[in-house]
Amino acid sequence: MQILFFLSCVLVLNPLGERLLGSQQNSLNEVNVKRERLTQIVLVIVGLLNLALIYFLYMDLRHSSWLLEQKNEVEPMFLSFFIPVGVFLLVAARRPSEHRSMIALAAWWNISHGVVMAIQTVEAWIHTVHRNFTDVIVFLVIGGVLLALLPAKREAVAQEVA
Repeated sequence: MQILFFLSCVLVLNPLGERLLGSQQNSLNEVNVKRERLTQIVLVIVGLLNLALIYFLYMDLRHSSWLLEQKNEVEPMFLSFFIPVGVFLLVAARRPSEHRSMIALAAWWNISHGVVMAIQTVEAWIHTVHRNFTDVIVFLVIGGVLLALLPAKREAVAQEVA
């Protein structure tokens, strides 16, 4: 009698258990899809912002303002680094999991750039030169968001599927 009760419980609970596991799997897949979509949106926004700097590069080079007005030959070269990163982030937006290294590179590049600018801003304040922290915060936030949305490694994804 007890064996029959046990078997009937196993037979009744097993389909429920599988359904529960299936719903958890669907929920996990739904979260992954939303996360990938959010990553794609952020990559497109950051990529377009970087690519938009081509306008300022064009204006600097066209009018030679980097040489005649600003006497700063570094700015056009500096701006030229942003543009390819923007292009590659736009490419990475199609399939973020396949371009994990590029996203990580862009994230750490923004963070390191923000840290260097923070040091320069603090030094400027020490020497009584007023400099705004806004650009520092923007670069650190962009880098942090890109790192937070960094897709999982392919091995980890393959283990979840299996």
